[in-house]
Amino acid sequence: MIQQSFVLLDRVGERKEQRIRNQGISDWYDFIQAEHVKGLSSKSKKYFDRQLMRAQQALRCEDMSYFLQHLPLREHWRLYEHFRDDAVFLDIEIDSISGDLLMVGLYDGEDVKTLVRGNLDMDGLRRELMRHKLLVSFNGSVFDVPFLRKRYPKAIPNMPHLDLRFACKRIGLSGGLKDIEKQLGIERPQQVKDMYGGDVYLLWRKYLATGDDEFLNILIEYNEQDVVNLKPIADHVCEKLAASL
Repeated sequence: MIQQSFVLLDRVGERKEQRIRNQGISDWYDFIQAEHVKGLSSKSKKYFDRQLMRAQQALRCEDMSYFLQHLPLREHWRLYEHFRDDAVFLDIEIDSISGDLLMVGLYDGEDVKTLVRGNLDMDGLRRELMRHKLLVSFNGSVFDVPFLRKRYPKAIPNMPHLDLRFACKRIGLSGGLKDIEKQLGIERPQQVKDMYGGDVYLLWRKYLATGDDEFLNILIEYNEQDVVNLKPIADHVCEKLAASL
């Protein structure tokens, strides 16, 4: 999808992008090869050609800093198809009373890593995230990432970020993560099926009071479902957004 995107060009929004597509120009290669693009001066066309050749180079080199600079945040979803295998899905759990970070869940599409308070290595978290090209969350641009950056300034590297909360709204899916899972028919294991954020505090307190790992394991399972279920949502949402262009 990213190679069919023109919104990374200066002063090109979705409407202008559609006008370019309506001329039979479907991707960067078509644009560069075209002798003329209606609505653009010869000077602007040459300038955009140079931009797209730079974008091609950035994509080949997986230079994500280029896309951070040129691709609007709301359009970071366009990177998902190309970097799906290099995406990392993130969710955090906090103590709603003390505000302490309890755990960070990471999912790479195959394996889940859960970093639990007491063994939370922020340098390790950064190294893990640096292995990936695209961050995916639900409401993470509003909560998870700002929280981590405030408490641990070096924990989160600058990288493109697909926040599914806002991407979902664009295709008519509203509500919280659990609401959207239900709308898409995504089922959670019975043990954590009816859990919500407020239960995190209670489970953590029970774990601290008793030392019983069962409470901690339920909390970890809840967080694992939070990150694992982001992938089918991202797959669905990005497919729908691409089809709508």
